[in-house]
Amino acid sequence: MQITGTFLDEISHDIPHQNWGRAEWDRDFASMKSIGIDTVILIRCGHRRFITYPSNYLTRHEGCYTPPVDLVDLFLDLAEKYGMKFYFGLYDSGKYWHNHDCEREMEISRAVADEVWNHYGNRKAFGGWYLNFEVSRAFAGITELYAGMGRYVKQLSGNLPTMISPYIDGIKLAVPGEQLYKEDAIGLEQHEKEWNEILRGIQGAVDIVAFQDGHCDYHELADYLRINRKLADRYGMTSWTNCESFDRDMPIHFLPIKWEKMLLKLEAAKAAGIEKAITFEFSHFMSPNSCYRAAGNLFNRYCEHFGINGK
Repeated sequence: MQITGTFLDEISHDIPHQNWGRAEWDRDFASMKSIGIDTVILIRCGHRRFITYPSNYLTRHEGCYTPPVDLVDLFLDLAEKYGMKFYFGLYDSGKYWHNHDCEREMEISRAVADEVWNHYGNRKAFGGWYLNFEVSRAFAGITELYAGMGRYVKQLSGNLPTMISPYIDGIKLAVPGEQLYKEDAIGLEQHEKEWNEILRGIQGAVDIVAFQDGHCDYHELADYLRINRKLADRYGMTSWTNCESFDRDMPIHFLPIKWEKMLLKLEAAKAAGIEKAITFEFSHFMSPNSCYRAAGNLFNRYCEHFGINGK
């Protein structure tokens, strides 16, 4: 089970920014290509006031800052250069849907989708949409938000695929601190019950479900992934795994994962029959070009294991 897709974390909401320009991004896309990555997913086009493209709507309505570089255009250029498919991640207000005002979040997301499709929809690499509202449970309004936005962007773009990447409410905290683990993990039965209801409610609006794999223990993961795949199959969706390349087992946010841990997760995905592995995310945590030296070492161990001539 090899990684063939990665998120692009341009805003760096909770990890350091690498201050890359076109040359550095070009070099990193070449490294992605060298290990077989064929899919890149913009995790969000903006968060709060920081955005990735010069959006008239977001600067006017949300007070966002106009970026010095159009990163959406840059990423599409590089995806086209290296023969990759690009998924566009929607805007995250950081406030509306988090406070259960999903209608307002959907209003903004629709306007952003309209603007983006008008500007970039004719690009060869534009291959789909990422609905970037990440939850682990039946969060109030999330089914309606996924379904509403999924149907909207599919209709807008001629039925391009849509993707979500929720997470498992396991023993590992979403944001670790002095405490890394909790006692009230959801458990397999409750996870299956809640996600059966969510996926049933978004059938036809979401095509790909790529659960994050870092919130449960390694020996539990294959069982959760089997449930995820079974539910996706039930509702006509494709099941991917989001193999996190950062480590949740320490109180530092966030550092490259130990290779042994990544291998355990990839083997669990293989055992569960998952179709594709993507990662969050290559450029910081797995790239030979990363600001973290350990990321380059992870890249080397990964290439050695799979017999890849990565560069």
